[in-house]
Amino acid sequence: MLLIVKIGTSSVTTADGLIDEQSIIKVCREVASIYRQRHKVVIVTSGAVTAGIAVMGLKERPGDVTTLQALSAIGQHKLMSVYGEALEKENLHAGQVLLTPLDFSVRSQYLHAKKTLERLLSLGVVPIVNENDAIADDELRFGDNDRLAALVANLLAADLLLILTDTDGLFDADPRHADTATLIEEVHALDHSFDSVATGPSTQVGSGGMASKLAAARMAAFSGIASVIASAKRPNVIADVVDGKKTGTKIAAHHDRLTARRLWIAFGIRPKGILIVDDGAKKALLEKDASLLAVGVVSVKGDFEEGEAVELAGFDGKVFAKGLARQSSQNSDTWIRKHSGDLPEDLSPIIVHRDDLVIFAG
Repeated sequence: MLLIVKIGTSSVTTADGLIDEQSIIKVCREVASIYRQRHKVVIVTSGAVTAGIAVMGLKERPGDVTTLQALSAIGQHKLMSVYGEALEKENLHAGQVLLTPLDFSVRSQYLHAKKTLERLLSLGVVPIVNENDAIADDELRFGDNDRLAALVANLLAADLLLILTDTDGLFDADPRHADTATLIEEVHALDHSFDSVATGPSTQVGSGGMASKLAAARMAAFSGIASVIASAKRPNVIADVVDGKKTGTKIAAHHDRLTARRLWIAFGIRPKGILIVDDGAKKALLEKDASLLAVGVVSVKGDFEEGEAVELAGFDGKVFAKGLARQSSQNSDTWIRKHSGDLPEDLSPIIVHRDDLVIFAG
C-alpha cells in the first residue's frame, strides 16, 4: 500500500510555537512500523512558517507575505532536521520535496515531480513534502497543505490519504463548544450536509481547518482514492488505518476520477464569478462533453479575467460545473448570447473549453 500522510501545523508544533519533536517522532516511528510491513509512505507536513517564527523569537505571526516567506525558509530546514533525525533512528532516510501549484499544472514539471517522488520511494526513502512557501506567488499557491496532500495522492495514484489533525475526525457539531458532538464515521464525497459544521483553523498557527480537510478528501475521492481524517495523537493511528480499523472519519473514493489538472480547477482555485447558462448549453455540457459557447451564456456574475476560474449554473442557480474562462467579465457585453457569426473576428465563441471544465453533477 502507498499511503499519503498529511500532518498539520497544530500537530507538529507546541502551544508556544516550537517544533513538537515528540509528535514528529511518534509519526516517524509509526511510519517505520508500516515500512517494515512493506508499505510505502509519503509525508506531507506543515509547520515551516511557525518553526521560523519560533527561531526568530517573534511574539506574533507577521501579516505580510514577504516576511512569512522568509520565515518559511528559516523554519523549513529546522523542521526537516527533526524529521531526518527521527527517521534515522528507525533506519530510514528522509528526502525533502518542495512543490508549487505549477508542478501540477505544467505537464513537464508534473512528470518530473512524479518521477522524483517515485524514485525516492523505490530507494526506500521517505519523501517529506511541503509547499515551497519561500518562493510561492501569493496569487498562485495551495493555501494549505491539505489540498497539496490530495494532489500528491493523485500524482502517485496512492491507495489512501490520511489527514492527521488535532481532533478525532469530523463531528456533527463543533466539539470545542458542544458536549454532545458525535463523530461522523463516514461521509460520501458528494454529501455537503456536514459542511456547515466543518470549521476553520482550531489554532492560530494553522491555515486550514476541517473545511479544507473535507475539500482535500473530496479531491482525493475524485482521484479514486479514499481518505481518513483522524487524530495525530491517537496511538498507532497509521497502522490502524492501514489495517482497516475504524479510525476517525472516512471519505470513500468516488467512481469518477479526475486528472490532477482538473482536480486543481475543481477544488484548488477560487471561482471569481458565475456564468448562468441556458438549458440547451447545460444539456450539451452534461451529455455531450461540449465546450461552453458564448451563445449559451445568459448572464455573468462577478469580476474575472481571462484564465480565471468561474462556476457554471443553470436557471435554478445551482452550480453544476466549474472551469477556466477564456474571456473576461469586463467585455462580456460583446459575447453574451452571441452566435459565432455575430462575434468580432478576434473573439473566440468558446467561453469555457471542455479541456478546462469539470462537471460536478447533473
